[in-house]
Amino acid sequence: MGDIAEGPPTDSSDRYGLTDLMPLVRSLRHFWMLALGVAAVVLPTLYGVATQNWTTEQGAHGPIVLATALWLFWRRWNEVRALAAPGDTRIAALGYLAVGPLYILARIINVIEVEGFMMYGLLLITAYWLVGWRPLRAMWFPIIYMLFIFPPPDTVVAMVTQPLKIGISKAAIGLLYELGYPIAGSGVMIIISQYQLLIAAACAGLNSLISLSAIGLFYVYIRHNANWRYAMLLMLAIVPVAILANFIRVLALILITYYLGDEAAQGFLHTFSGITMFLFSVLGIFAVDALASPLRHRLGRRRAPPGGGRPA
Repeated sequence: MGDIAEGPPTDSSDRYGLTDLMPLVRSLRHFWMLALGVAAVVLPTLYGVATQNWTTEQGAHGPIVLATALWLFWRRWNEVRALAAPGDTRIAALGYLAVGPLYILARIINVIEVEGFMMYGLLLITAYWLVGWRPLRAMWFPIIYMLFIFPPPDTVVAMVTQPLKIGISKAAIGLLYELGYPIAGSGVMIIISQYQLLIAAACAGLNSLISLSAIGLFYVYIRHNANWRYAMLLMLAIVPVAILANFIRVLALILITYYLGDEAAQGFLHTFSGITMFLFSVLGIFAVDALASPLRHRLGRRRAPPGGGRPA
């Protein structure tokens, strides 16, 4: 299914060889002034995103997403380049007039969250003008997946993290109190023995939700592209997996603080617990996928053609 009919199998070297980039190289030579303009817009914004977001725990997944997204574009270009046709110049001009001023304003006041998305919007408008709508629609997944390289707006961060922080804090306090630990708390502040802990956004699950969503999307697309119903079900499993992993991380940090002191909990063990919990979350997604394989096979049989074609 989709916009492109499946043809006979081809050799992987022909499908993903460097020769696939030659049309792009020729286009860059023909539109060299446009290429310089795109570079003048994209490179400064990417540098800002890299220095302000990718160097933090919240955006550490950005370089990985960028590399894999570019690989996905390259992987699909040989399949969709036959669909390329110049887009409507009038529509592209309207898009520039709508997005361009927002990009300039965000760059002037240095709001990197808005600047990144507006830059990406200008890039998509340019791509539409060059190749038209059909190739962009065929490459919908890499286009959506690339959005994960940009930091989410602060208002979204606050809306998502606050309920998570409060919920995880209450659950951790309740469990440890039942186990006999001298613990109490209010909101995101936890008091255990003589120590006070503040549950930050990094410990509340937002980082894991964003990073795991990106990795989960990539995993689902590569492995289960043909079965979108099962893919959506697997994506929904990311939320409870991330919340459970971060609940365990908060418990671990509280216990480290109680037994080893505040300095130990805020040092190497804090970072190590985050890396460990993220690894367990990724393995949890793989485990959910393995356990749900019977459902995947059932959905695949349901979508199989009456004539006995291969299930998705």
